Amino acid sequence: MHDMWTDLSPALWPAFWLTIKLTVASALGSFALGTVLTAMRVSPVSMMRKLSVFYINTVRNTPLTLIVLFCSIGLYNNLGLKLAPENDTFIETNNIRLAILGFVVYTSAFVAESLRSGINTVHFGQAEAARSLGMSFPQVFGSIIFPQALRAAIVPLGNTLIALTKNTTIASVIGVAEASLLMKSTIENHAAQGFVLFGIFAAGFMVLTLPMGLIVSRYSTKMAVKN
Repeated sequence: MHDMWTDLSPALWPAFWLTIKLTVASALGSFALGTVLTAMRVSPVSMMRKLSVFYINTVRNTPLTLIVLFCSIGLYNNLGLKLAPENDTFIETNNIRLAILGFVVYTSAFVAESLRSGINTVHFGQAEAARSLGMSFPQVFGSIIFPQALRAAIVPLGNTLIALTKNTTIASVIGVAEASLLMKSTIENHAAQGFVLFGIFAAGFMVLTLPMGLIVSRYSTKMAVKN
């Protein structure tokens, strides 16, 4: 047990810190792209709506592992896409950014669906009234529809964030040294303490996700749309 902890402790915090950075960066990118997809989904332009529906339905039904592997093998190995400067840490940094790209591509579809569920709570007459006043679609969406939809979608967005935190473990398939990869490598060297190691990492993810759930629950009550 002492040997296991000696091997594990120096890398434990850096691994979970990388998990946090993956979550934050992916969440910001997913929210931005998801908002664009949502605007396209309710756009008066038919082609925009069809593109958004196609993207969302395709990505939601594609395994995340496949998307992350495509970013690594397809975009980098085959097409030569480089998301980091070529230096001593190129491989590590590039893999992290490729993983973030995969998470953004995948999670944005769920963000868009969460926001669309919020849009369904906004009375159709508000948009009609705004258009009758001469407001353009971007003005109606940005000033009237989206703020109310965001308030109504706090819970599903929070659930998506929690799922994203757990999904960051997929980054290990392309060698990103986050928490799950550390757990796998440690179990290989200390197989007899497998249950203990599993408990340590499960507790680590609970520390990350439980506060998210509490914050989302409290904030959703505070920001609930009053009917």
